[in-house]
Amino acid sequence: MALAVDPLFFYALSIGRGGSPCLYMNGGLAAAVTVVRTCVDAVHLCHLWLQLRLAYVSRESLVVGCGKLVWDPRAIAAHYLRSLKGFWFDVFVILPVPQAVFWLVVPKLIKEEQIKLIMTILLLIFLFQFLPKIYHIICLMRRMQTVTGYIFGTIWWGFGLNLIAYFIASHVAGGCWYVLAIQRVALCLKQQCIGNSNLCNLSLSCSDEVCYQCDTSSINYKSLSSCLDVNGPFRYGIYKWALPVVSSNSVAVKILYPIFWGLMTLSTFGNDLEPTSNWLEVMFSICAVLSGLMLFTLLIGNIQVFLHAVMAKKRKMQLRCRDMEWWMRRRQLPSQLRRRVRRYERQRWAAMGGGDDEMELIKDLPEGLRRDIKRFLCLDLIKKVPLFDSLDDLILDNICDRVKPLVFSKDEKIIREGDPVPRMLFIVRGRVKSSQNLSRGAVASALLDPGGFFGDELFSWCLRRPFVDRLPASSATFECIEPTEAFALDAGDLRYIVDHFRYKFANERLTRTARYYSSNWRTWAAVNIQMGWRRYMQRTRGAALRYGSGDYVDSDRRLRQYAALFMSIRPHDHLE
Repeated sequence: MALAVDPLFFYALSIGRGGSPCLYMNGGLAAAVTVVRTCVDAVHLCHLWLQLRLAYVSRESLVVGCGKLVWDPRAIAAHYLRSLKGFWFDVFVILPVPQAVFWLVVPKLIKEEQIKLIMTILLLIFLFQFLPKIYHIICLMRRMQTVTGYIFGTIWWGFGLNLIAYFIASHVAGGCWYVLAIQRVALCLKQQCIGNSNLCNLSLSCSDEVCYQCDTSSINYKSLSSCLDVNGPFRYGIYKWALPVVSSNSVAVKILYPIFWGLMTLSTFGNDLEPTSNWLEVMFSICAVLSGLMLFTLLIGNIQVFLHAVMAKKRKMQLRCRDMEWWMRRRQLPSQLRRRVRRYERQRWAAMGGGDDEMELIKDLPEGLRRDIKRFLCLDLIKKVPLFDSLDDLILDNICDRVKPLVFSKDEKIIREGDPVPRMLFIVRGRVKSSQNLSRGAVASALLDPGGFFGDELFSWCLRRPFVDRLPASSATFECIEPTEAFALDAGDLRYIVDHFRYKFANERLTRTARYYSSNWRTWAAVNIQMGWRRYMQRTRGAALRYGSGDYVDSDRRLRQYAALFMSIRPHDHLE
């Protein structure tokens, strides 16, 4: 914002109001730009005040250790005032030099018709404060990078910064082009005045130096109109298309057309420029070409970084898929298994965002920082498990520190009935179907939504005394009915936590909670409730059916067999 305001001062100057060849300053535009610049400087003053209160890291403390923050207000202020790149540089870039020059110096020089001196002062004052301001912005962005990491977080901000840089450079180039065009028009007027002795008494300044609605109809400019003609005899070189702009009464045209010219010139490296032999015009053309080349190089560099960041992940995925396909062909895997492998790889790629495992990214961090990160990621999910809801923060921190993220594809069987239970899983995303075989093809099934868990057999296994190393068998088959993400707590980690905090786990309340929320116990309870209901219906209706149907004896025998079968699947959790 600060870089875009300063070039607007150039457009306050205009030559030829309504076609009249006189120089004046647009007071309304100058006042508006002055107010905007003052507001920007006020914001920067707030930044100065903040720097006087902002703690800093002492350089002496960086010799040993990671640095020490200085909180003393006097030490902070003294450190900021002693820094050349700090207080004094910040004050220099907000000095009201353009405001003072435009309202105190420019009107006097317009009255004295010192047009060349006006343009020289404006360009020097502009570059004198604009170039240090660019350096100040770069230093500020570097400090932001050290605080927030990569500039503004994503690589798309690189494109945004490049577009802003192109716009600012076009704005500056267009403003300088506009001012130099006014100087060239004034030179044309002087040469024609010297060639025509009858018009040498013509004043190049309007009647009012600072005009809001200037009336210049009394000036005779018919014989001098060729200086404002694009096809006139005077050679304007690169300023030829600025003649309609400098004499226009529209503020929008004065601002937008020079920006368009600057953008077109920088983006084409000055291919359309046809300068004259004037040294200043040639130097300005060289600077425009070099600036366009530098900005284009930066843009290409950002595009290369972006493509490398995107294509590196895709290339990594392509190499992994190629190696996987080669291995599957070599082992002659059937097409069904190949489809499952491809589906899993796509699911893992989508879940990980094309990057590495998130736990691999944080494994080298300090232990306390890693624990806090995993607590932030897993604590809410762990607390949804009723078994862990009443535990204290120390136990929950240990659980969060040991969980690992897992990804499962659709129709993938996580664990089969009868297999050893290697881990306890907490579902983050997706749904899992639990299936338990009963008899004669009967299956008891249930759905686990996000926030659910299974593998609670490990909990009773850890509490069993005497302890048995053999892992418990799964009482059901768990299958993903959609892509699923989960956190897993391995059996060894759960055993460590239960043994280390046994005083908290060995209580009657936690035992009853484990049974109440266990999918195995719930299945057993549901089967028994159904069995009890059927026996009740058999007893109440048996008297009416005993003599009315010959199948009563067979039904009663089958019912007793089912009862014995259902009672035999009672979970063994070793919590008695």
